[in-house]
Amino acid sequence: MAERFDVVVIGSGPGGYAAAIRCAQRGVSVAVIEKSLVGGTCLNCGCIPSKTLLASAHTLLQIKHAAMMGIDVSTAAPNWPKIQARKDAVVGGFRKGLTGLIKSHKVTIIEGWAVVTAPGQITVESDAGSMQINAGGIILATGSKPIEIPSIPFDGQTVISSKEALSLQEIPQSMVIVGGGVIGCEMACVYAAMGTKVTIVEALSRLIPMEDEWVGRLIAREFKKLDIDSLTDQKVTSVETSGGMAKVALESGQSIDAEKVLISVGRRAVVDQETRDALNLQMNGPALTVNAKLETNVSGVYAIGDAVGTTYLAHGAFAEAEVAAINVTGGNEEIADYSLIPRAVYTFPEIASVGMSEQKCQSEGIDVTVGKAFFKANGRSNAHNETVGEIRVVRDNATDKIVGVTMVGAIVTELIGAARTLIGTTEKITEISFPHPTVSEVLKEAAEDAFGLSLHNPPH
Repeated sequence: MAERFDVVVIGSGPGGYAAAIRCAQRGVSVAVIEKSLVGGTCLNCGCIPSKTLLASAHTLLQIKHAAMMGIDVSTAAPNWPKIQARKDAVVGGFRKGLTGLIKSHKVTIIEGWAVVTAPGQITVESDAGSMQINAGGIILATGSKPIEIPSIPFDGQTVISSKEALSLQEIPQSMVIVGGGVIGCEMACVYAAMGTKVTIVEALSRLIPMEDEWVGRLIAREFKKLDIDSLTDQKVTSVETSGGMAKVALESGQSIDAEKVLISVGRRAVVDQETRDALNLQMNGPALTVNAKLETNVSGVYAIGDAVGTTYLAHGAFAEAEVAAINVTGGNEEIADYSLIPRAVYTFPEIASVGMSEQKCQSEGIDVTVGKAFFKANGRSNAHNETVGEIRVVRDNATDKIVGVTMVGAIVTELIGAARTLIGTTEKITEISFPHPTVSEVLKEAAEDAFGLSLHNPPH
C-alpha cells in the first residue's frame, strides 16, 4: 500500500529543504526524497565547500601579506590535506545539522531515486527496493549539473568539473580553467593562492561577463597580482590528455600545457526524462517551464531552483521555495522581481550586485546617474589593508529612484543585502547614520553621490 503525504518535495537542496520545512510549518504532512546527499549541490559540492576552500586561500594570502601590516611571519604554506579535511568537516557538520533540522519539522526523509509516474503518484527506487507514494501536491527541486562541452568530455582526472575541483588529492602545479564566470573565477582564486599556475580562458570579451564591463576589467587587473592569466575573446578548440597532462589548444593557435583542465561553462537543469514524459511537462530547453506561481503546466506540480533555470543561486531557490510552498498548500503568491535577488561572487576581491546594471539601463534607454565611492578613501578599509574596489549606485533620473547597486571589494557580499533595501527608493540616505569607521560607509557615499550629495567625493 502506498504511503500518502499532502506534499512531496523531490530534491533536498536549498530550494527543496526550504520548501519542505515551509510546507510543514503550514500544517501539512511532507516528505522530501533525496537520491544522493541531503543538502544537494550547494552544501555538498558547491557553495559551502568552495567558500571553505576560499576562506583557507584568503587566510594564506593575508599571512603572506602580513609584513604590510607590521607582522613578521617567517613562512606560510598550504597544508592541503588539512585544508581538505577541514572542508569535509564543515560540510559533514552542516549535512548532519540539516538532516536533524528537517526531521525536527516532522518532515519524512526518503532516500532513493524518485520518478513521478502520474499526477500525484511517485515511484522511489533505492537499494532497499521500490516504494509507491501518493502526493496531494509535488514540488520538483531536482537541481542542476555542470555543463559538459561535447568535444571535451570530463574524465574526472585531468579534465574535471567543479565537483572534482573541490576535492583534488594534491595541489596541481598548473590548471587551465575554461570559462571566466562565477565558478571559474572562484576556483582560480583558490588554486592561485595555493601556488598553482592558473590560466582562465573566456570566450567572451571579459571575465564575469554577466556584470558591467568595469567589473571584469577590475577583476582581471587584480587577478594579475595573483599571477592568474586571463585570456578573453579566446575559445578552446581541443584538449589532448596524455600521461596525466593536458595540452589545451586555443582558436588563436596558442596551446597551453596543464596538469588539470577545469571546465566551468555553467550549469544545466536536471529533470529526469521519465517524469517529463509521464507528465508531459513543458520545458524551456533543459529547464522546466513554470508560471509566476511556480506551477508547471500540470496542476499541483510545482518546480523551483536550478530545475527551472532562473537564477542558479541558492538564495534564488530559497525565494522560489517560499512561493511554491505557499501555493502548493492553498495560497496564492507570485514570485517577486528576479532582479532584486542579489548576485554574489566570492573572488579576491569579492563582487556583489542587485537590481539593474549600468549596461542594462543603457540597453533599455534609461537615463541614469551613477554614484561612485572607493574603498581606498575609506578609513576602515585602509586600516585592514583592503583598499581595492568601488561601489556604484545607479539612479534613474526620470523617477529619481535607485535602480541598481554593483560592488567590487572586500566583504561586499555581506553589504549587498543592505544595498537591496535601497532599490526602488528615493531614500534620503543622508539622514541614515552609518557607524564610523566601517566599510559600509562606502555604500552610503556611493548612494549620496548618485544624488550629487557626497561629502567625501570631489564635485563632478
